[in-house]
Amino acid sequence: MMAISVDAGDVVALLALLLSGYATWQTVSFNKKQKSLFESQEDLNQRLIEKENEGLIKSKKAELGATFIKIGSNSHRLKVWNKGSSVARNVHIEFPEGNSVFIESDVSSKFPLEVLETHQSVELIAAVHLGTKSKHTIRLVWDDDAGTDNEKTVYPTL
Repeated sequence: MMAISVDAGDVVALLALLLSGYATWQTVSFNKKQKSLFESQEDLNQRLIEKENEGLIKSKKAELGATFIKIGSNSHRLKVWNKGSSVARNVHIEFPEGNSVFIESDVSSKFPLEVLETHQSVELIAAVHLGTKSKHTIRLVWDDDAGTDNEKTVYPTL
């Protein structure tokens, strides 16, 4: 039988092999973490781009709405407003279920409205009587920097 002798060079070689294996394992582990970090960064960048685009689109939009307001004891008005970030142009008002409350001359003298600035409003006189229904359907149509023929249907109540 042959005796195996281990000298200092063999021990050093074995330690070098183990150290090399450990370094390789650490490198692979680091690369996995770096890949995960890179993917997270790509996802974050994509979300930031989407958020920026949403903000840009929102800054170009007008946001119209309407509600009834009571003035005094018996007087009512329909207040149409723009709370968006952009100017509304060519604003139209429509009454899909018919107009039994608003004075037609008042509507036709104010609409179509050429421009409705941000935080600006316009009021229509409402002729409310005992038989007036409490909920009304109103469609607002307008153009803004984000597009044309934007529309919103609102249901203001007395």
